[in-house]
Amino acid sequence: MNQIAIIDYGVGNLFSLASSFRSIGAEITVTSDASVIRQADKLILPGVGAFEDAARKLRETGLDTVIKQEAGSGKPLMGICLGMQMLFEKSYEYGEHEGLGLLKGAVVPMQGRIPEGLKIPHIGWNALHFTRDSGLFRYIREGDCVYFVHSYYASGCEDSVIATAGYGAELTAAVQKGNVMGCQFHPEKSGKVGLAILRAFCEGIEA
Repeated sequence: MNQIAIIDYGVGNLFSLASSFRSIGAEITVTSDASVIRQADKLILPGVGAFEDAARKLRETGLDTVIKQEAGSGKPLMGICLGMQMLFEKSYEYGEHEGLGLLKGAVVPMQGRIPEGLKIPHIGWNALHFTRDSGLFRYIREGDCVYFVHSYYASGCEDSVIATAGYGAELTAAVQKGNVMGCQFHPEKSGKVGLAILRAFCEGIEA
């Protein structure tokens, strides 16, 4: 397996994610160093919390530019949870905020888009519904469950959606466009299914 850099930009607990990768034998570095990120073979963009705060921290550190350059060079990049949302053009979480623009689409609130009575944030285990083939899912099956924690979801991204999950509506669960991919759910909290997805990423995904 290749060297994987988990990008540390001050949003989220990275310990469980790093531990999950190490449990499948991956060579992991948690780093905020641009030179280390550039030398890595694959990149993970994690994140929890508010979109605006995360976007600001990426800009302040200059890591937004590094990520866009590395993804533009063809290096595999996977965003997780808020990290996936950061891949899109913009978010409407408490205002309008610019994302990395690596994928078409916008991050929008669930409120008003799912039936009243369903709790927001969406927290819990939901089945994945595959919408197109992806090597990211080579070791799992249609209907396998993964763990979600989110109040916003990616919309207008039909050209990159590879899986959805039902929560009053079919919400974007995973995306891939060439070497850029993302999971709205938390693979590191999704048991054997999540580890299987991380293993597939480590081994390589066809663009």
